[in-house]
Amino acid sequence: MAYRYLWTPLQLGPVSTLNRIVFSAHLTNYARNGKPTEQHAAYYAARAAGGTGLIITEEHSTHPTDWPYEKLIHGFHRDVIPGYRLITDAVHRHRTPIFAQINHNGGQASSMFSRLPVWAPSAVADPLFREVPKAITHAEIDEIVAGYALVAEHCAEGGFDGIELQCSHSSIVRGFLSPATNKRTDDYGGSLPNRARLLVEIVHAVRRVIGNRLALGVRICGDELIEGGTTIEDAVQIAQIVEATGQVDYINTSIGVATASLFMIEASMHIPPGYAMFIPSAIRKAVDLPVVGVGRFKDPLQAERALAEGHCDLVGIVRGQIADADFAAKARAGATDETRLCLSCNQECVGRMGLNRWLGCIENPRTGREAEYIRREIATTSSAPAQLVRKPKRVMVVGAGPAGLQSAISAARAGHTVTVYEKEAQAGGQVRLAASVPNRAEFGDMIRNQLTECRRLGVTIEYGVGVWPGFIDEKKPDHVIVAMGADANRPWWVPGDATNVCDVRDVLEGTAEPFGDVVVIDEIGFHHATSVGELLADRGCTVEIITNGMVVGQDLGITLDMENWWIRASSKGIAQTTDLVPMGLEGSTLTLLHHPTGTNVTRNPDWVVLAVPANPVEWLYNDLKAAGVSVQRVGDCLAPRRAHAAVVDGERAGAAV
Repeated sequence: MAYRYLWTPLQLGPVSTLNRIVFSAHLTNYARNGKPTEQHAAYYAARAAGGTGLIITEEHSTHPTDWPYEKLIHGFHRDVIPGYRLITDAVHRHRTPIFAQINHNGGQASSMFSRLPVWAPSAVADPLFREVPKAITHAEIDEIVAGYALVAEHCAEGGFDGIELQCSHSSIVRGFLSPATNKRTDDYGGSLPNRARLLVEIVHAVRRVIGNRLALGVRICGDELIEGGTTIEDAVQIAQIVEATGQVDYINTSIGVATASLFMIEASMHIPPGYAMFIPSAIRKAVDLPVVGVGRFKDPLQAERALAEGHCDLVGIVRGQIADADFAAKARAGATDETRLCLSCNQECVGRMGLNRWLGCIENPRTGREAEYIRREIATTSSAPAQLVRKPKRVMVVGAGPAGLQSAISAARAGHTVTVYEKEAQAGGQVRLAASVPNRAEFGDMIRNQLTECRRLGVTIEYGVGVWPGFIDEKKPDHVIVAMGADANRPWWVPGDATNVCDVRDVLEGTAEPFGDVVVIDEIGFHHATSVGELLADRGCTVEIITNGMVVGQDLGITLDMENWWIRASSKGIAQTTDLVPMGLEGSTLTLLHHPTGTNVTRNPDWVVLAVPANPVEWLYNDLKAAGVSVQRVGDCLAPRRAHAAVVDGERAGAAV
């Protein structure tokens, strides 16, 4: 086999994993009223069917004082058990073990939902929630320990094969372990053994409840990346303390603090794969327990290398399996070229969590809708089993950007004959341009993944072909899907004869080459302005990014790109100015309104680069619609948005043919 280590089983106490790939714990926002749902079951079952070796669910809360976000599973209520059974039965059908992660978030929380004081080791406010917690008493510590034991009992009754204690990036246990948040002077503070006392007590309490029937693991943070926090040296000692209990079967790892250095926990494409390997590597040298390593693994080769080099015993792959539920199965079959590689863009997984929405994936429209697709397929099969292939149509797709390609994939999957026409010499549209920026290159995997799927499904793509109504009359397709994208827009304040103004896409295409002092206008608030600003700074330009918002690239915070953008911008000398609205350009003089004060300011750049909303290319759709042609439009030519919307549009349009 191509991978010597990846497909080796491993014993974790009473549980044997099928291989070394772990679908590690992560939030989904699929819970309703504090209980698991059928979507949880369908989501985890899809990854079990896809060949992962072990599944660890998202956290289950152990106490009523712990309610940091709305859609948390309240594991301390017995009414979660039927939902647990739904999940474990669905996963066990594929002979995959599944563990439940249990946790109390401690001071990394808010009282907004619980209307109760937040509990923590000390009265140290979290930097994100900014709420001063209650320093818990010894009696309340006993209550916390009992809560973990109770939820472990519920999980055992619910059919889980093991328990994982979340003591890493967001946990009351982490709060006790960290000198940054534990200021106690009693037996639970001071020395590391004292700070680890709560963890040890929870380990013993949970093991008493589950006995030897279930595996027990502990997830610890290797480096909090905060001032005065837990370091890798501390983490190694904590791992040794955990092993010394004799009650734990494995150690999982993490990096960062969820509310202080989250951008390093769920790292974007700007952070290299395997960036956190130093943590499991150090711990594995110090303990004999199996160790799980995490850190943005994109493909099975990276996972195999981490195992072969002895950094860890199992590899946690989350976003890779969010993007492709069959990640493990494809790797095992040697079909890695068919794997839908994760982009690490964080737009629909991490980003949706930050917006209190359910977890999805920018390039996999089925992620987050697994239960819906199952219901739809059951209904289709029971009512009209041959419907998908009874009357295949000839479908023409105009445009090979993400919306057009997804339309082709969806229509071809349904049994139709699909031809895509693209006027450029290659596919990708705006995604291709976005990926041309060096530190955004992985974004191009979206198109590579779609083209691979098109080839697998037999979709024909013809490049260098423009489409107009007469062409469509000649080809006579049964249905047309227009995905022509959007054109760059020139705002009202730019004179028609201005020669020192261009759009960001002009810079990326090479049709404009700004020089000298450059002002980039950011009215989109995403990667458009910041990526091109970096590119121009790297070319030697003096760059200032101006926005009418409160923060340049404000939506970078949602995808956890903001912190590293600030670091790079500072190192490259990129100025960032907020609250300015362009009002006019005369020659080289740019007038801007400072809207908080109502005063005007000016800049005199050599070039102005625009990152502003685009105009949809609607003419072909409108002409075809007026002529009575069976036609739909998707993506930016429907409404200019981001790539995830284009993919969803395409999936729906292709399925509706």
